Amino acid sequence: MHTELLFPPRLIPLLADVRGKKWQAFIETINKKTIGDIERKAFVLLMARLAGCVTCQGDTWRAHQGCEQCARQTIKKFRGTDDELIQLFETCLQEIKSLVQLTTAEPG
Repeated sequence: MHTELLFPPRLIPLLADVRGKKWQAFIETINKKTIGDIERKAFVLLMARLAGCVTCQGDTWRAHQGCEQCARQTIKKFRGTDDELIQLFETCLQEIKSLVQLTTAEPG
């Protein structure tokens, strides 16, 4: 068992086979991004929200499963379509872009 504070990006490629072909292609695209890339950060945010990483405690069932099993189950049990899941990612990506824009804007 190995749990972390938030979804670990090293697990991204292990989620490719959990849903359909569109999801698989999406995961392959995200996995090709470099470490620190904004798309990878948006994916971590998506997974942290969907899986409830912030509320995971060491003595919970989720923590005992480990991050990989929790993430796979979270994606597998998502009730929407692959398109809806990818749209949630796009929302996370826009949030991060907005935040980066706010923090790098010059004070006026």
